[in-house]
Amino acid sequence: MEPYAPSSAAPGDVPGNTLGNVLGNAPASVQGAVTVARALELPALRRGLPEVMAAGDRLHRPVRWVHAGEVPHIADLLKGGELLLTTGLGLGGRPAEQRAFVRRLAERDIAALVVELGSRLPTLPAAVVDTARSCGLPLVQLHREVPFVAVTEEIHTELVNEHYALLRRAEDVHRRCTEVLLGGGGVPEVLRLFADFAGNPVFLQTPEGRLLYAAGPSPAPPGAAEPLQVWDGLGAAGLPGGVVVDVPGHGPAVRARLSVLPVNAPLAPVHRIAADRAAGLLAVVLLQARQEEELAARGRGDFLTDLAEGRLEVADAPAQARVLGFRPGPGPLLPVVMRVSGELVPADGWSALAGAVRQELAGVGAPVLVGVRLPEGRVPLLVGLRGEGEDEREAVAGRVAAALRAGAARAGLRPPVVVVGGTATWATAGAELRHAAEAAEAARSDRSGRPWHDVRRLAIDVLLWRLRSHGDGELAAFVDRVIGPLLGHELLPTLEAYLACGGRKAETARELHVNRQTLYDRLGRIGRLLGVDLEDPDTALALGLALRARGHVGGRGRGGVDGPLRG
Repeated sequence: MEPYAPSSAAPGDVPGNTLGNVLGNAPASVQGAVTVARALELPALRRGLPEVMAAGDRLHRPVRWVHAGEVPHIADLLKGGELLLTTGLGLGGRPAEQRAFVRRLAERDIAALVVELGSRLPTLPAAVVDTARSCGLPLVQLHREVPFVAVTEEIHTELVNEHYALLRRAEDVHRRCTEVLLGGGGVPEVLRLFADFAGNPVFLQTPEGRLLYAAGPSPAPPGAAEPLQVWDGLGAAGLPGGVVVDVPGHGPAVRARLSVLPVNAPLAPVHRIAADRAAGLLAVVLLQARQEEELAARGRGDFLTDLAEGRLEVADAPAQARVLGFRPGPGPLLPVVMRVSGELVPADGWSALAGAVRQELAGVGAPVLVGVRLPEGRVPLLVGLRGEGEDEREAVAGRVAAALRAGAARAGLRPPVVVVGGTATWATAGAELRHAAEAAEAARSDRSGRPWHDVRRLAIDVLLWRLRSHGDGELAAFVDRVIGPLLGHELLPTLEAYLACGGRKAETARELHVNRQTLYDRLGRIGRLLGVDLEDPDTALALGLALRARGHVGGRGRGGVDGPLRG
């Protein structure tokens, strides 16, 4: 008789499979754990020539403990997950007793029943085999006598080693999360690292179930759903086999909940251990920074950035936005970007900014999805408009810009740059957001004091910013070539006023509060310094571009770049 081969092709068995093949079919959640299949591979049980008689497809069940016993009511002594070793004395002599014996073990959810054949029990009774098959209880018979104490010692050693290995893996994740925090990262970085480790989406939510942040493994498995799609479909209900851990607050209070859902792959015990440790780190960060609002804003900012950079399917965007609390009407969308000076925001200031902006935006009279992007120092938004008219756009843009500036002021920041994009649908919102973000970068040097900038009037600035971002020095060289002699010169404001007034001398003189003769003298000097005719339209265009470009490059004087220029 071949060891490891099932005796017949009954339901629950794996006909024609060796034990090695059965193990190869085990779910990933228990690969490497001490399972029934792994126990049967150990030398002590292999010497007994084990043969799987029932439920061969369930040998992946984990073994919690090993127990040996011969009493009829052994099930009363078990807690579940045991590998029960017996010579069959407690089975009973009648089929009814044997069926009851096996059913009680199955009800206790033991890992497997291993029966040693011998002079007292030459073969397994049919009632035992049939009941094990119907209950789905793995049943193994040993054809040779083995010392049960050796089996117990060997499997218990494996259990201890496996537990130690789990602790080491969990400790490694904890160490990496700690390094992320010490390196300046925050809760999102910890959640993304934990999602990579678990291979599944990870969610942080309030105790009431409001989503604060979602992270998925990177790179995502082929065909895997976006974390926000998963949340939209499952929400706080989760999935069987998921891990949910409380993030403690002050005293007995729960500050948040960390969830890992087995969407891409089953979860193992190590994931719960690692989640417990990650929850402890998250508790410390949340208690110190009180950054729940910042977390939620960063999650919304990640969504808006993914939309702008084309990483989202347009068809999925409305549903994911609803998960984040954004439910616009049938009207168009209005992209807006606020740019703040990131170097001026203190370490804990983003939480204050996110909270203040959200409170101020509550009164604009339109649905708003507001995010935060710390790396770029900007706040992207989508606003739902009621209609498509320009008056509606102008009115809502003014209210949103006022709310953003008020929020920045409450957070103790300087007035930000606010850029309003063109109206869009979900299909075009990403491109409009990206354009508005570029325009916000391009308008950073603007000191006009405008409450907000229309992206349609920043086309030249965006072009100049892109040229400067190219990094080849052409834009700086252009500025130096066209207006180099005037950089840092007292005549520069006169040229700026003259071009701003469209070359109208009387209007320029009034703007500068000088008489016309003084202006004529200054314009003559400027023409001689630059060697140009200020009346020439092409010259005026080049001078205007060079003046606009000063806000995007550094340089003073000919032949060098030595510092930022401010318009």
